[in-house]
Amino acid sequence: MDKITDILPHRYPFLMIDGIISRGEDEVITFKNVSYNEPQFQGHFPNNPIMPGVLILEGMAQSAGLITLVPGKTPLFIGADKVRFRRSIKPGDKIIYDVKIVGKHLGMISVEATATVNDELCAKATLLLGMER
Repeated sequence: MDKITDILPHRYPFLMIDGIISRGEDEVITFKNVSYNEPQFQGHFPNNPIMPGVLILEGMAQSAGLITLVPGKTPLFIGADKVRFRRSIKPGDKIIYDVKIVGKHLGMISVEATATVNDELCAKATLLLGMER
């Protein structure tokens, strides 16, 4: 399987995916191991570290980028709808991102994405991605 950094342009500290569990034409399942030493926990929140929602969304979008790849073009996160956070994610958790393509139109791709920890839904969203020109 391809390395994530061979597909996505993101690098530490902004790469929000640690591995690919499975990858098909219209679905990808990835994971992120959340660690205390990640830079966001210095300020969010030092005495009660919680993974920022925007970084959970970014992990969903990066996962979507793995199935929307067009050779030579960078997938761009251009919108989010129906975003809901259900459970906090903390250091020590392993996030599983499940992203499915639900529509394609005019060079844009719509996906439904979930983030779970121990089979418990933490977040879900509908995302829109386009390709860099």
